[in-house]
Amino acid sequence: MCGICGIVDVESNRDIDRDLLVKIRDTMVHRGPDESGTYFDSGLGFGHRRLAIIDVASGQQPFSNESGNITVTYNGEIYNFRELSAELKSLGYNFQTDSDTEVIVHAWDAWGEACVERFRGMFAFAIWDRSNDTVFLARDRLGIKPIYYGVTTDGFFVFASELKALRAHPGFSFDLHGDSVVNYFTFGYVPQPDSIYKGIHKLSAGYSLTISQNRVRPPVQYWDVPIGVDDINRDYEETQEQLVSRLQEAIDIRMIAEVPLGAFLSGGVDSSTVVALMSELQEQSLNTCSIGFEQSEFDETKYAHSVASQFGTSHNELVVDGENTDLVSQLAAIYDEPFSDSSAIPTVLLCELARKNVTVALSGDGADELLAGYRRHRLHMVEERFRGGIPDIVKRGLIAPLAAVYPKADWAPRMFRAKTTLQALGQDSSEAYLNSVSMISPEQRQLIFSDNFKKQNNLNSAHQVFARHAEKANTDDPLLLMQYLDIKTYLEGDILTKVDRASMAHSLEVRVPFLDHILLEWLMRLPRNFKLDKGQGKRVLKDAMRSRLDSKLLDRNKMGFSVPLGAWTRGPLNDAVHQALDNEKLQDSNIFNIPQMKKMLSAHERGHTDGSTLFWSVLMFNNFLELS
Repeated sequence: MCGICGIVDVESNRDIDRDLLVKIRDTMVHRGPDESGTYFDSGLGFGHRRLAIIDVASGQQPFSNESGNITVTYNGEIYNFRELSAELKSLGYNFQTDSDTEVIVHAWDAWGEACVERFRGMFAFAIWDRSNDTVFLARDRLGIKPIYYGVTTDGFFVFASELKALRAHPGFSFDLHGDSVVNYFTFGYVPQPDSIYKGIHKLSAGYSLTISQNRVRPPVQYWDVPIGVDDINRDYEETQEQLVSRLQEAIDIRMIAEVPLGAFLSGGVDSSTVVALMSELQEQSLNTCSIGFEQSEFDETKYAHSVASQFGTSHNELVVDGENTDLVSQLAAIYDEPFSDSSAIPTVLLCELARKNVTVALSGDGADELLAGYRRHRLHMVEERFRGGIPDIVKRGLIAPLAAVYPKADWAPRMFRAKTTLQALGQDSSEAYLNSVSMISPEQRQLIFSDNFKKQNNLNSAHQVFARHAEKANTDDPLLLMQYLDIKTYLEGDILTKVDRASMAHSLEVRVPFLDHILLEWLMRLPRNFKLDKGQGKRVLKDAMRSRLDSKLLDRNKMGFSVPLGAWTRGPLNDAVHQALDNEKLQDSNIFNIPQMKKMLSAHERGHTDGSTLFWSVLMFNNFLELS
């Protein structure tokens, strides 16, 4: 992996400040510790930090073609680069290297903007075509690799792999975006295409952006998640065989590297599947690593040990102590934006552990989204059966008002939390699913924000995010809608962001075979009961792997990769939460109702309510303010 950046004058052809570009580039030295480079032309500068993986000897960047009229700065891996190279050679292109970087340059020359449709992999890149006076940016279909961008007050378009790089440019005001604050306190992250700052955006997954004739054109979508089922009469056993074959191929092309390679092994179905199939494709012992927890309800290491032993891997493990909160203060610097997924802590530790032995690691991320593996998928489908039989007039006129006044009982078992159930039954499918994935409830959001903030900002902005994607999905199938919403929000904004920043903080490349777009397009078109059937998610994957993995592992309940927030926010992090609420920056932001939040913290400390997610989110937001 690498870090890319660039400055483009969109007003004239002013010289680019070379020292400033280098400063921006070198905020991301962790993304590319091996080499660095810059490229300058009239009104343009590209920067690059390199983590060498393929063609280590001659893959330096920014890279230009033989004539020097096309230059690229690129982050990622194009897994089908050898096939594309052969095709381009047949068209008369000469290659100076054996790198996927050069494939991008010639592919642009041959096919223009349509080149991205031919790339199979994870990527974020910028191309400068001097002959057409055009800059072209593109991001991979799923958003595995990031790009932030914005236009400064004095007319420079600036882009980079991380937000910290843009913060090094003095031309941005870095004012907080109100909708992004609301969305953070809903999702736990800031969903694309927004960032936490006004005027700075993320290029969404599957989109490209063109700058030509001194004009930044709106991003254009070149790929979307397919919706629909190909054949409801598909043979189930044959599908299992096809799944293994397709997954083996997706893994195989992700094992190309000139550096040490391994895999994450949590002991869950997805990572165990990847390790099992990698072991069949590699003769030597595979490097695996996992994170364990002292608290048994969070620990999966016995399953990881079993899989490592079965496949003879060289296994490394780190156990996280219950008092291990040292990383908390460092997360803001790693993630740049407020980010409240607490599994960032074990993910950062896992990447640090992996990097001691490998430079590339494969993970099982994406399987839950594509094969309905989350508990919320099962619960939502149960609710959907009830919701489908209730007329809209009853939902809106009776159930929704009742839900609004029904008392909340966080302390009670889920089956007795009638307020949550009533809320779900009184909404349409996408609204109900938003409540399922929200980190903080609508009632809590109403309480924590100041009156002034609520007057000036839209507390329903998260609903608009889901509504926009739901309209794009254009499906009445509730499972397909959930999967589409997950891929467009949670997968891109949370899972992939978490892993990219955690891995790059330790100069580790992580590859995700389940998110191969060809495999994904096939999986998304499978019949619903192949994914979720009789309360069992990932049904076809589990059945396909029964000849390779123990049924005890395949059939056990899914265990999240998280930390004990309740114990931490009432224990070792309690002082930090109090300090956050008393912090001058947090108070001066005028975003929060501090007295109300202190009351809620007191109730949480006494065990009357569970505010662990809320106060973890507040702590992460406060740490972000301290950094910015």
